[in-house]
Amino acid sequence: MKHKNISIFIPHAGCPYQCAFCNQKVITAQEKLPHAEDVRKICSQALAEMKDISDTEIAFFGGSFTAIARDYMLELLEAAQEFIGEGKFSGIRISTRPDCISREILDILKSYHVTAIELGAQSMSNSVLKANRRGHTAEQVVKSANLIQHYGFSLGLQVMFGLYKSTWTDELETGWKIRDLKPDTVRIYPVVILKNTKLAEYYQSGYYQLFPLEEVIPFIGQQMEQYHEAGIKVIKCGLHASEFVESEMLGGYYHPAFRELCENHIYLHQINSLIVKAMMQNQKIPQVFAVRPDCISKATGQKKANLNWIEQHRHVRIKITGDENLDLYEVKSAEESVCI
Repeated sequence: MKHKNISIFIPHAGCPYQCAFCNQKVITAQEKLPHAEDVRKICSQALAEMKDISDTEIAFFGGSFTAIARDYMLELLEAAQEFIGEGKFSGIRISTRPDCISREILDILKSYHVTAIELGAQSMSNSVLKANRRGHTAEQVVKSANLIQHYGFSLGLQVMFGLYKSTWTDELETGWKIRDLKPDTVRIYPVVILKNTKLAEYYQSGYYQLFPLEEVIPFIGQQMEQYHEAGIKVIKCGLHASEFVESEMLGGYYHPAFRELCENHIYLHQINSLIVKAMMQNQKIPQVFAVRPDCISKATGQKKANLNWIEQHRHVRIKITGDENLDLYEVKSAEESVCI
């Protein structure tokens, strides 16, 4: 089931640091802080317009929710209460920093029907966190994640790929450590360099060089595959397509269909593996592959890129068909099925 939120943005509120990559006014496309009347208006409108609100949460995103002034935090939470319950929204989701979690905070959130907490981990390398002015450590991510899970909240972790000073080894280790924490959800944000940020200075001065995009997409695709294998749901990959981001970005890994590009590579890898296996065993090369019906376009690739790659490199024309019995990223040939 697709993850659904009624998002209420609190741009940069509560953040005690200005991270090297951050320009929340661009990311959220707004500057005005919402108040109780805004929360009620947004939630009332969503209830009136949405046909299916099952498993839909009210989500306070954009800033560090548990670091904002206590009275303001309680004002927002209180305004949301009348919209939670049977026939309404299932709970509240918030995002915050790993160093802004405590037992006192979690007790408050529990009493106001908060059901999910997302931590902006970004990286699990202390040197990368320091270089990007995050103001917290990887150890604080682990401590807060464990405490959130102990309290029974759904845990989400947000990671940022390709930060300043990050290496391929750092990215691999971050993926391993995030999986070890067993969050319920993950958001992957490939770096986008925005104007008026420290990253922009590093980038324009030549100190910060990006990994090649053609290597980044399959790498993130592989990590998405590994999160899926671990039972962790990737609910976001890449920034939302936005005219504000497009006009303010200087570089980075931005594409309106970034997630789909990564998933294209997952399916290409699976299909190619089945073909190579058949070739090595001197078997007939399969020409028809089945995937979940809603994933046919992902397996085909943008502009049939996957079909064309297979034809060019494996010298066989293949077809993609749907099978409702298959799972996400599962591919089946005429000879056998492979689950990942």
